[in-house]
Amino acid sequence: MANTPQSKKRARQNEARFEVNKARRSRIRTYLRKVEEAIASGDAAAAKAALVAVQPELARGVTKGVLHKNTAARKMSRLASRVKAIGA
Repeated sequence: MANTPQSKKRARQNEARFEVNKARRSRIRTYLRKVEEAIASGDAAAAKAALVAVQPELARGVTKGVLHKNTAARKMSRLASRVKAIGA
């Protein structure tokens, strides 16, 4: 348990950051799920629109420290290739 005032404050800050980051991760996953559902339904237009919507969310996750840069790039690349395959 935190004993010093500084460690108590850091514990409070960590709890607050955890909640914010949890909300960010959830938001990103929601956008990713929309792309997955559009791909599964075979709707190329909806999949492309969902892909366009998820890209800034992934980039924002990187800048906020929720996702690693390469993780976001990998997800974007794989989704883009799958969406492209639907249109072909």
